[in-house]
Amino acid sequence: MTEMKYESCSIYAPVNGKCISINAVNDPMFSAKKLGEGVAFQGEDNIVCAPCDGKILMIAATKHTIGFECENNTEVLLHIGLGTVNLNGAGLKPLVKEGDTVKAGTPVMEIDRDYMKYNKVDLTTPVVITNSYAYNVETYHEK
Repeated sequence: MTEMKYESCSIYAPVNGKCISINAVNDPMFSAKKLGEGVAFQGEDNIVCAPCDGKILMIAATKHTIGFECENNTEVLLHIGLGTVNLNGAGLKPLVKEGDTVKAGTPVMEIDRDYMKYNKVDLTTPVVITNSYAYNVETYHEK
């Protein structure tokens, strides 16, 4: 019998606020888990932090998504707000660049909350493991 060893990757809240089920996100790409397993957050602050230790693989040209790769090859997508892609980067200021290595809790994006409120943007922030099919993903909430 071959022993299989799995490395884990911890993923943390990128914002202070409420954690909600990915199924409750008001966007079918996330709620139907088409991009992978995950959770979402309804944050209260202007700063969004890295949800994991890893390397910044990509920052979308529209600044609304950041892709991370953990040391065990887990791919994590941080999607800041719903509909933010339509703002073409307005109201979002990246604090990191592609290729940077970060620790969980490192500030990665600044949000202009007044601009988002003015534009009626839902700042629900999904965190998705895009290659979750390759892992046994467990989600839980610490109080």
